[in-house]
Amino acid sequence: MSFTSINPATEEIVAEYLSHAPGDVEHALKVASSAFHSWKSMSFDERSEVMTRAAELLESEVPVVAQLMTSEMGKTFAAAKGEAMKCAATMRYYAQHTESLLVEQSVPTSGRRSGVRFEPVGPIFAVMPWNFPLWQVVRMAVPTIMAGNVVVFKHAPNVPGCAKYIEHLFVRAGFGEGVLTTLFVEIDQVPDIIADPRIVGVTLTGSDRAGRSIGELAGKNLKKCVLELGGSDPFVVAASADMEHTVSMAVTARIQNNGQACIAAKRFIVVKERHKEFLAKFVDAMAKVQLGDPMDPATALGPLVSKTQRDLLAAQVASSIEAGAVALTGGVVPEGVGFYYPATVLVNVPADSRAGCEELFGPVAVVYEASDLSDALRIANDTPWGLGGSIWAQDDDEVERGLAGLVVGTVFANAMVASMNELPFGGTKSSGFGRELSALGVREFTNAKSFYVA
Repeated sequence: MSFTSINPATEEIVAEYLSHAPGDVEHALKVASSAFHSWKSMSFDERSEVMTRAAELLESEVPVVAQLMTSEMGKTFAAAKGEAMKCAATMRYYAQHTESLLVEQSVPTSGRRSGVRFEPVGPIFAVMPWNFPLWQVVRMAVPTIMAGNVVVFKHAPNVPGCAKYIEHLFVRAGFGEGVLTTLFVEIDQVPDIIADPRIVGVTLTGSDRAGRSIGELAGKNLKKCVLELGGSDPFVVAASADMEHTVSMAVTARIQNNGQACIAAKRFIVVKERHKEFLAKFVDAMAKVQLGDPMDPATALGPLVSKTQRDLLAAQVASSIEAGAVALTGGVVPEGVGFYYPATVLVNVPADSRAGCEELFGPVAVVYEASDLSDALRIANDTPWGLGGSIWAQDDDEVERGLAGLVVGTVFANAMVASMNELPFGGTKSSGFGRELSALGVREFTNAKSFYVA
């Protein structure tokens, strides 16, 4: 078996990699287990030095790795360069701050000294998605590794080149063999890896369906689990919204990463008094989004990652239109080479249609009209997901109502949802549990050991 990456803009094969046999997996787990014992004994200063070197290497190779990301999954070259720089910044952040985030906490008790220590636990197994092929791995692995753990990860099969790049980057930076290891394994090999006693924790970024499967395996084997799953993020436009800014950001929030982001705004919920204005401006702006070669600086929207993903999105839209939805722009697969799909706006979407109850992983926006802000928040929360959401308003009371009322893991006001090193990232409801980034993310795969000295 092999893993093949196909350029979604040209449909040409980029590269092929052989799958790892059971013996290769056993060797990788053995090396990771051994690496953990030496890595955890290193000081924060020593870990920081190596992580900083990885950041420096990555910064010097941004154009190279960006072109690799674009060729394997189709994101625009500009977006790929931004992703690489964000990864380097995250490496620097945790190289600098992990020690303080894991500092021993003193807790007053009847004892002479007592508190909590945060200690690494061992090899963590991660299942990673294709949509941010560098960032998703870095977001998970860097805090986890800086905490003293090691990581073994299975990347998505269509971005094997990115997986190997990350592994080699860490090796070249001076991380010992086994601190970060990629495995080219099939889905049916995952249960045995999770069950292996050398693996002490599991994390996945992916769909809620995949999360249920991985969560079940982790629970069965009593392994700590962090799941960052899908979302259908609401973009709530209140009466006091600055409409020009809001519409501009609405377009960016929907087409970012070619619409293939778990935290991309997907449902645009506008109060009645601003609905007509928003819809007219939004449809006009989405109709002008330039679709094309992701390496062209003028391109705003590249192809979807694969024919399968493009055909799924097209089927979701077509089915919804048959059920009564209306496409005000887009909604038709363009002719020619590449897995392209245009920026699309749907209205009058029935709640039980595919666009009404499924996550649309591509540049398709669904716009709803709400009677008022309370109704908008009701619509926003009427979903099984709860990853991110945003409120757009100039009035402080409307902003606060949005921050308090949206049932999500991350809420932004007057800015599109993003992951930040300083803030915990993760979801609620069917969008998963556990957190990445910030102090909470660093501590997810540590043993919070209480101590008491009489």
